[in-house]
Amino acid sequence: MTEQTRSSAADDRQARWILAALCFGGLSAALMQTLVIPIQGDLPALLGTSRSNASWVVTATLLAGAVVMPVAGRLGDMYGRQRVLAASAALMAAGSVVCALSDTVVPLLVGRAMQGLAMGYIPVAISLVREVMPPRRVPTAISVISATMGVGGAIAMPLAAWIAQEHDWHALFLVSTVVSLMVLTTTLLVIPHIRPAGNARLDVPGALGLAVGLGGVLVGVSKGNEWGWGSPATLGCLLGGLAVLVGWGRYQIGQREPLVDLRLNAQGPVLITNLAAMLVGFGMMASSIVVPQLLILPAETGHGLGLTLLESGLWMTPGGLVMLVLAPYSGRLIGLIGARATLAIGAGVLTASYVFAAFNMSEPWHLLVTMCVGSAGVALAYAAMPTLILDHVPLSGAGAAVGLNGLMRSVGTTCAGAAMAAVLSSRTMEFAGSQVPTQTAFTLCFVVGVVACLVGAGVALAIPRGQAAGSH
Repeated sequence: MTEQTRSSAADDRQARWILAALCFGGLSAALMQTLVIPIQGDLPALLGTSRSNASWVVTATLLAGAVVMPVAGRLGDMYGRQRVLAASAALMAAGSVVCALSDTVVPLLVGRAMQGLAMGYIPVAISLVREVMPPRRVPTAISVISATMGVGGAIAMPLAAWIAQEHDWHALFLVSTVVSLMVLTTTLLVIPHIRPAGNARLDVPGALGLAVGLGGVLVGVSKGNEWGWGSPATLGCLLGGLAVLVGWGRYQIGQREPLVDLRLNAQGPVLITNLAAMLVGFGMMASSIVVPQLLILPAETGHGLGLTLLESGLWMTPGGLVMLVLAPYSGRLIGLIGARATLAIGAGVLTASYVFAAFNMSEPWHLLVTMCVGSAGVALAYAAMPTLILDHVPLSGAGAAVGLNGLMRSVGTTCAGAAMAAVLSSRTMEFAGSQVPTQTAFTLCFVVGVVACLVGAGVALAIPRGQAAGSH
């Protein structure tokens, strides 16, 4: 064996360890997003608060995760990505400790928001790939890390349901504390620190403006069904948030070192990819919201399947495993036909899953097929989108650009939550003294998913062909 061959083998081994560490961190960060969903219905009693206040335990994590993505990406571009990954893991651990020690709603909200900030790990990990992986492994590595967003959520549901069922609910956060500390340790020991070129500064007013504006819009969208779409609170959040974002955009354009380079992100391929990200995020989240409700709805309604929360989580888990298995092949497909075509195919496969579900929802295996086919489409789409972004932005702005793409996915998932809640509450029937969605309501949800994914496929095909000079 020649010296060059030995060096190449050593580099490959190191690259595999780095990829494993990045995937473990991304998986853990995604897991935090859905950690409390199995106990969401019990939170008012557990915390001694109203159902409205308890709902913020989930909302706070989603909002923090959405806002932090472009900020974490920019920090990684400026100060080195390994440091930002370590900071994200530390926040995840600290937030888990705060939650584990909480018995009332306020400290739990603080801890959950800190856990949400760990979502900055994923875009930074994706942007790091070009720096630490051999070029031939870059598409596959991006695909695998991107898949952790779906896999983490799929694993969290049954795992959290089992832990909450067998132990005190605080055990959820004790487990997440241990996992977070493991992520922090592997990040510090395995992932190298690469000093960035240049001496850029953080645009603090830009970060605050984005947080306020985006937070207002997302709160208005996520709470619109609960507060009423015409209520002063909802309109104030939506209009106020949009006004702040408009001012933020004007401010960003005038900055030499903006938080988000809007001129770069307004380029055709990047802009259209981000629009597709919002639509695919909508499509992915729609099934994640509707399918569990259909699984646990009592069978006596005539269309519910009557499963327990743990059983429903187990039926949904194979979808996450499909994403994990397909991730390496998604990278190979990108190498064969390009990221643009792969994104369009992914959106098309996701569309097919909704078409199937619209006509087949009477058995658990029907919804299992829906989730597995849909997850295959998400795996392809989630692999293609960061690749398209990285192909059209310079390395110095990769983190912020990938973070913005993640933000657009989060906007799509938030809109999906509001849209599905509106559809499900628009057609209800009385059962056991309460109102539950009818079968028509579930069918309409799947039809909405079909439309969103079809539009997403069309948007993907509108992305200009070819790669920019910044391609890896």
